Amino acid sequence: MQLKSISRELALLLLGQIKKKDINKLNIESLLSKAIESLTQHWREQLDSCASQLEKANQELLDSEFQVDAGLLIKSQNHLKTCLIDSENILNCLSESIELPRLLALVDQKEIRELALRRVDLVIEKQDEIDHKLDSVMEGWRLKRLPRIDSDILRLAWVDLIDFNTPMAVTCNEAVNLANRYSDEQGRRMINGVLRKLQNSALILNLK
Repeated sequence: MQLKSISRELALLLLGQIKKKDINKLNIESLLSKAIESLTQHWREQLDSCASQLEKANQELLDSEFQVDAGLLIKSQNHLKTCLIDSENILNCLSESIELPRLLALVDQKEIRELALRRVDLVIEKQDEIDHKLDSVMEGWRLKRLPRIDSDILRLAWVDLIDFNTPMAVTCNEAVNLANRYSDEQGRRMINGVLRKLQNSALILNLK
């Protein structure tokens, strides 16, 4: 993972913990620890839910063996298949999250810290402007209606484009990577859609 990618991910985790415009008093280690704890709890709950669904699907499959209803058997098999796919996705996310402790070890590196804080500062300082610009390409949706993590991924993408002059292709790729790590399927679709609209928007060119 490159330095800029690490700073971008660190900025996303920090944004999720910030309640007030208090950039000068941020304790990165404390906030990042809270972010990791929150993410760990989220995936633990997701795994518990999957375990419950798998147990239910398995029971349905067992029950169907004592009946002649082929439709019930197919339904049970499909339910079990869906649960297995969900479990695999969650385990993949957990596997990727193993890298998070490495971020904790890297936050003392001055350049990463400064880049992350610069991104956070820009999002906080220009949030109203950024939200307005993003709203203009969302066709009926508003950023405030999205989950916080999805909104922050898009805000960081905007900062990348406008303030860091990051190429569009790189910006989209980095935002998609963050969405794959921290968002759900619906959020990933929304983020991908907004990024595609940004690519085709003359608004970006007018701001540079």
